[in-house]
Amino acid sequence: RIWDLQTGECTRELEGHTGDVWSVAAGGGGRRLVSGSEDNTVRVWDPSTGECLKVLKGFTGYVKSVSVSLDGRRVAAGSDNSTIRVWELQEA
Repeated sequence: RIWDLQTGECTRELEGHTGDVWSVAAGGGGRRLVSGSEDNTVRVWDPSTGECLKVLKGFTGYVKSVSVSLDGRRVAAGSDNSTIRVWELQEA
């Protein structure tokens, strides 16, 4: 969920993961949000629309940590199967 800090109201729900979400990070000057989940995926979101821009796969374990670069072009994630993956994103 995305919340308005001034009103305290939920402005948008991001739907798509099929398991609990363990980690969320923002980057790209606020243009990107990434989330990691028990469904073994990382999702890249546009927080202004709530649209899921990409689903990043490749893990065989829960995604426990995510990070997005300041320019929004790279996403890193760590899984409970002791692996780390880094993806290069194209501008959407």
